[in-house]
Amino acid sequence: MPHDDSLILTLVAGFVLAFVLGMLALRFKLSPLVGYLLAGVVVGPFTPGYTADSSLAAQLAEIGVILLMFGVGLHFSMADLLKVRKVAVPGALVQIGAATALGWGVGRLMGLSDAEAALMGFSLSVASTVVLLRALEERKAVKGEAGRIAVGWLIVEDLVMVLALVLIPLLAGAAGGGAQPGADMGAVALKVGGTVLSVGVFIAFMLLVGGRVLPWLLVRIAHTRSRELFTLGVLAIALGIAYLAYAVFGASFALGAFVAGVVLNGTPLGHNAAERSLPLRDAFAVLFFVSVGMLFDWRVLLEQPVSVAAVVAIIVVGKSAAALAITTAFKLERTPSLLIAASLAQIGEFSFILAGVGLKLDIMSRETHDLILAGALISIVLNPFVFRLADKLSGKPPAPQPEG
Repeated sequence: MPHDDSLILTLVAGFVLAFVLGMLALRFKLSPLVGYLLAGVVVGPFTPGYTADSSLAAQLAEIGVILLMFGVGLHFSMADLLKVRKVAVPGALVQIGAATALGWGVGRLMGLSDAEAALMGFSLSVASTVVLLRALEERKAVKGEAGRIAVGWLIVEDLVMVLALVLIPLLAGAAGGGAQPGADMGAVALKVGGTVLSVGVFIAFMLLVGGRVLPWLLVRIAHTRSRELFTLGVLAIALGIAYLAYAVFGASFALGAFVAGVVLNGTPLGHNAAERSLPLRDAFAVLFFVSVGMLFDWRVLLEQPVSVAAVVAIIVVGKSAAALAITTAFKLERTPSLLIAASLAQIGEFSFILAGVGLKLDIMSRETHDLILAGALISIVLNPFVFRLADKLSGKPPAPQPEG
């Protein structure tokens, strides 16, 4: 019987190519993310041969974003953040500000509007959790001073990005809402305030009600002694709360999933929930990166090499310099300062999410979106070399490279 096989073909092409190219990336001592993104480029509309269904890929990517945010919430630790708050909080905020300002300046020189240039800079300001943690784990530095500060720094960046995902659509709608912005300021403020209040009610509801109901529910599911039911229950909670946030409180799916993860993280079975949901989170995260690669027009590397180089310089040089300045101001020693700077000299998943939001809201052009993706790919490829340079400048022997 004839049937539509586009979903199957998209999944097969995405997973198989991501696996093959991810393995190749590891062989060349690169992050597997490079392979996943290139898999999307291969099956995307800008390369010859088979083209995957982009509409299906976009929907699968949305699930990937929800599960990525759920994972961020599951690993959010206020205790870890408080231990390094004196450096991590001001450091992350200053670095976000510096990268946004640099991106805005470069964007204006490229002829972008203020809003598009600022969003480009903001997208370049946040490092990839996946890349950072993997690099620190290779050097056995996660539990050291530099590792704890870098992870705390990343937590602050993630929290700022979660807030941005709530506010950017509101501000974009307000900016495009009328020809007389002065006359509409009251209505804009009312709309933004109403949405922020609604989000606040959702978070309070989740902390007060969800904080009691979800632990009870997880315990009841655990008593069934069924691994598949526990895994299914965790995923149902993540997706169900994401939908609740969107449909009832007017928040984003991503925020709902993040809050669900934070609430579960505080329960006795939070660690089990993180462990059981990890395989599916990883699978859909791969599809998310593949779908991002599908949107990338590689021709930007040939058509706008100067712009690409400027974006890469902001990520690798500008962010590192800002991190070094901040850690030096807080009198950190040279070695941890260089390690923190190197670990933040790349961008990843949140940058893709922000660029996608900008594209969807018509704040960002396809060309600017491609510049951000090009900057991400190149910065991830360069990150191992940045670490080696940091090792050399600190006078410490390079960390042993993992076997591919």
